[in-house]
Amino acid sequence: MAQQAPTPLTFTVRRHPPEIIVPAKPTPRELKPLSDIDDQGGLRFNITQFHIYPGNPKMGYKNPASVIRDALAKALVFYYPFAGRLKEGPGKKLTVDCSGQGVLFIEAEADVTLKQFGVELQPPFPCSEELLYDVTRLLCGGFIFAIRHNHNMCDVFGYIQFITALTEMAQGASTPSTLPIWEESCFVQGTAACDIPAS
Repeated sequence: MAQQAPTPLTFTVRRHPPEIIVPAKPTPRELKPLSDIDDQGGLRFNITQFHIYPGNPKMGYKNPASVIRDALAKALVFYYPFAGRLKEGPGKKLTVDCSGQGVLFIEAEADVTLKQFGVELQPPFPCSEELLYDVTRLLCGGFIFAIRHNHNMCDVFGYIQFITALTEMAQGASTPSTLPIWEESCFVQGTAACDIPAS
């Protein structure tokens, strides 16, 4: 007897209009050339991560999208280049225009629970190309937090540091426990030596 394929899960996602989240406070307006390490052509691609959280009774009736939206604005004060725009200059050299323009944020609700997904929440996740910062609330109280960023802007260590700062801000911290160091110019050929602050 042939085994039947499982019935595909169907559900509806209601997306709110996209919004731009800017840093919660004024940030430096400057141009930051990427280091020669970060500017490599082989790193010019986007990376998408999905963080999946079950419902948490301690959250009460707090909307996770609102908590993350507020924390993101606070974290962008310290990670202000993320709120800027990558620009390509002479010789294809990338520079971050630290303009404070903000990041794209999308809130959504899905009429499905985590349990209903079963194993379908494993990569590759459908529709990942359209995400930058997306929080989708589920019926069970859980949520999916998806982030897409450009690898030139941060590697896995920078990403973990940013997510840690975002988490700390969501928990009420006013400053990340580890502050970022924005001294990429120390690693650009032809620039003068510079001092990197001790941590």
